[in-house]
Amino acid sequence: MNELRLIEFLGVPMHAWTMDETIQEISRRMDADIFTQHVVVNVAKIVNMGKDPALRKAVVGCDIINIDGMGVVWGARLQGHPVPERVAGIDLFFRLLQLSIERGESVFLLGARSEVVEQAVRNLQDRYPALRIAGWHHGYFWEDEQAVVEAIHESGASMLFVAITSPKKEQFIHRWRNQLGVKFAMGVGGTFDIVAGKTRRAPKWMQRCGLEWLYRVLQEPTRMWKRYLVTNSLFVYLLIKERFKCVGGAS
Repeated sequence: MNELRLIEFLGVPMHAWTMDETIQEISRRMDADIFTQHVVVNVAKIVNMGKDPALRKAVVGCDIINIDGMGVVWGARLQGHPVPERVAGIDLFFRLLQLSIERGESVFLLGARSEVVEQAVRNLQDRYPALRIAGWHHGYFWEDEQAVVEAIHESGASMLFVAITSPKKEQFIHRWRNQLGVKFAMGVGGTFDIVAGKTRRAPKWMQRCGLEWLYRVLQEPTRMWKRYLVTNSLFVYLLIKERFKCVGGAS
C-alpha cells in the first residue's frame, strides 16, 4: 500500500484510501499474519480528539485509520488532500463479513446490550447463512475483562468487531491486542443497533450529502441535537482556523 496516501488533516493522520484498497490491505495483512487494529474518523471524533488526549492516543495508535464522514472528506479536499472517497465503518463491516466468508474464517461480535447483540447475530445468520460467528458478548464486562478476552481467544475467531463507545473500544483492543488471538479488530460504533433493527441508517441521498448526522438527530433529538450542534460548529471553526493558517503561511 502506498504510504504517500497517509495524510494528516487537522493534526490527525488518516489513510486516504478507497473501500477496495482498504479491503485489499486488510486481506494482505491477514495473509502475512500481521495483527491489524482499525478505526474510522469522522467530524465528531476529530473534534473530540482535540480535547481528549486518551481518545487521540487510542486513534493514532491504530494501524489503519479510514475516513468516515463526508464532512472530513470535504474538509480534507478543501485543504488539498486527494481523498478518493468516504469509507463508512458500517459499509466496511459488511464487506469484511463477506471477506471472512470468502476466506473461510470466523468473526466475534462484542458490544451493545445483550438483547441487541443477540438480535444482531440472528439477523446476520439469516442474511449470511455461510457466515461463521465464533461467538458474541455484550459490552458491559468491565469488571472482568480477562474473562472476555479469554472467550474471544478460545473462540478461534479471526476478526473482532467491537461496538462500544470511544475511546473505550480503541483502548480495549490496544490493551489486549496480544491476547485476543484475532488477526483483525475494529470498532464499529452503533453498527449492532442498525443490524439488530433498533435504529435505521440514513437514506443513500443523505449519506452522499453528508447528512447522516441530521438523520440521527431526527431519530434521537433529545440525545443527539446538542452533540452534533457543538461538534459540527467546532469542526467548521477548526477548518476556518486551518485555512487562515495556510493562507498566512503562504504569504
